[in-house]
Amino acid sequence: MVGSLKRRFGSGLEALTYLGQNYLQSDAALLPELLQNLRDEEQFDYCVDITALHYPQRERPFDVIWILYSFPKNERIRVKAQYADGAAVPSAVKLWTTANWLEREVFDMFGIRFEGHPDLKRILLPDGWKGHPLRKDYGILQQDQAWVQINLGIESGQ
Repeated sequence: MVGSLKRRFGSGLEALTYLGQNYLQSDAALLPELLQNLRDEEQFDYCVDITALHYPQRERPFDVIWILYSFPKNERIRVKAQYADGAAVPSAVKLWTTANWLEREVFDMFGIRFEGHPDLKRILLPDGWKGHPLRKDYGILQQDQAWVQINLGIESGQ
């Protein structure tokens, strides 16, 4: 499968292993076509998870990771791409409906926008919450204290 994908996508796709876990590192520009190919040609018919990592010191500080599963093959694959802060990531909702809430969670926790998402809004935190708590530059205690004070009228227990 990796050989076939590398022939199709060229140098913009790299197969890597970290701690025994295989994954594909993709150029962001190739991602929509790569995900479509993985679903249609390689039978990865279930999007298990979408998550992100934040490396604030990098030029493109976000890694967005799609974890896909193929029921026919009983295989799992991870696909990773790097994005700049504020860059729009293509939504995978049209490929896998499970991506809907997963993308909303990544937006809520990291502030990453998914272009083409049908209803991108917070899913875990209240609508008035400021910031995105899984960014490494986020001051969670200060934000929590402010929200609790404003919305509940009490001092935060943290």
